[in-house]
Amino acid sequence: MSRLARNPVPVLDGVDVTINGQDVIVKGPKGEMKITLIKQLSAEKTETGILVGTDSEKPFHQNMKGTVWSLISGMIRGVKEGFEKKLEINGVGYRAQIRGKDLVMQLGYSHEIVYPQPEGVKIECPTPTEIVISGVDKQQVGQTASEIVKFRPPEPYKGKGIKYAGQQILRKEGKKK
Repeated sequence: MSRLARNPVPVLDGVDVTINGQDVIVKGPKGEMKITLIKQLSAEKTETGILVGTDSEKPFHQNMKGTVWSLISGMIRGVKEGFEKKLEINGVGYRAQIRGKDLVMQLGYSHEIVYPQPEGVKIECPTPTEIVISGVDKQQVGQTASEIVKFRPPEPYKGKGIKYAGQQILRKEGKKK
């Protein structure tokens, strides 16, 4: 049983939550998000927040109750503050830039890598070795960051590649004579 879902999801100031049957719609200054609940779950708006409940005692429905609680909490935070991932590029000649709506990266290959900016996600390059991904949907921001890192993951010998800001790369010792 989820311990988080026993408490209501707190609603931040400036965020409007509408419950229409099985649909929960969250509107805020940064945008709007919607989730549809399975029929065994219910959401109720109270004075203290959004209460997620279920009548079923099945473990799956209890687990889904906690998952939906977490998703609604992320939606409320996303439309109020937004989510952000920062990536760092390490390597000689490795760089990125925004060209139109595309992210263009030179990562040591014989060609440029062009990554189209997904809808609902904003990609910025404050410096040629930094990429900032921001948006309302936590899953979409994380997925976009993961796809960009896959173009050149950091290697353990010199640390070259794209990594998350603050990520520690376990370095290996090179060949010995």
